[in-house]
Amino acid sequence: MAVMLDARGLRVEVGPAHARRDVVRDVSVLLYRGEIVALVGETGSGKTMTALSLLRLLPQGARGEAKTLRLGDVDIAALSEADMGHIRGSRISMIFQDPLAALNPVRTVGFQIVEPLRAHRRMKAGDTKKRAAALLAQVGIPDPAYNAKRYPHELSGGMRQRVLIAAALACDPEILLADEPTTALDVTIQAQILRLIRAETERRGLAVLLVTHDLAVASTIADRIQVMYGGTIVERGKTRDVLREPNHPYTKGLLDSVPTVRRKLTPLRAIPGSPEGVAAIRQGCRFAPRCAYAIDRCVVEEPPLVEVAPDHESRCWVFAPPKGGT
Repeated sequence: MAVMLDARGLRVEVGPAHARRDVVRDVSVLLYRGEIVALVGETGSGKTMTALSLLRLLPQGARGEAKTLRLGDVDIAALSEADMGHIRGSRISMIFQDPLAALNPVRTVGFQIVEPLRAHRRMKAGDTKKRAAALLAQVGIPDPAYNAKRYPHELSGGMRQRVLIAAALACDPEILLADEPTTALDVTIQAQILRLIRAETERRGLAVLLVTHDLAVASTIADRIQVMYGGTIVERGKTRDVLREPNHPYTKGLLDSVPTVRRKLTPLRAIPGSPEGVAAIRQGCRFAPRCAYAIDRCVVEEPPLVEVAPDHESRCWVFAPPKGGT
């Protein structure tokens, strides 16, 4: 498979100059054509910051860098802000978490869907209405010509999410970044949105990064999973391998905390403690304060990512020690 996006050594720092802390640390993301990668972790683990760093669209006060950041043969890290503006929405698009906040309340959804086309493809005004209706039809919105004239508040949550997807796909991007696209939706609509993303990925040959805190969502749609904790990747691999044979204690904890009909009257096992303040940890494994298996080495030295099976890596001194014990 062709590598569409190659990002290595991503790092994002926040805070004042005298007390900066890293919220994303040495993260790598490889996206292949026709494949969906899920970035999974708790709130505050650095998932959204990772996605925004791929767009070089970090919030004010945050500073990002990368050892490698390439879109095909283009070195994104070396582009000027003006040139990067031509990439965003054209070759890389993003679906934001809250569609009601992401959409302009005083513009029709049709106007907002073709806005990327006006910016990047110089589409004539006379062609925009037909194009907006066509895109709405592709994402499964009924009576697209009528709904294109409506405003965001007149649509349901599921329809607004479909509008965001239509706008993100308007310019036929190569990369799609989806930040918690199903969080505010009920289970039935979640399934519809996930099927839509999967169908468009296969139809268009997209490379997709799905940001989610929900392992059930990841298991439904993702080809590969990267589990994130404290701003770093603690485990990654093919979805079936990570979910069937989790190696890292954090991944195991996430799976144990997921309710299932197979565990009747069995209490869920929550991960002890909370991730609060984890970014302030300067050495060792960031999960060590919450880990039941932590040893002395975990507190003073961060473990490397080690292959525990083919295409399956984990970062743990106990369950994934480097070969030779070093």
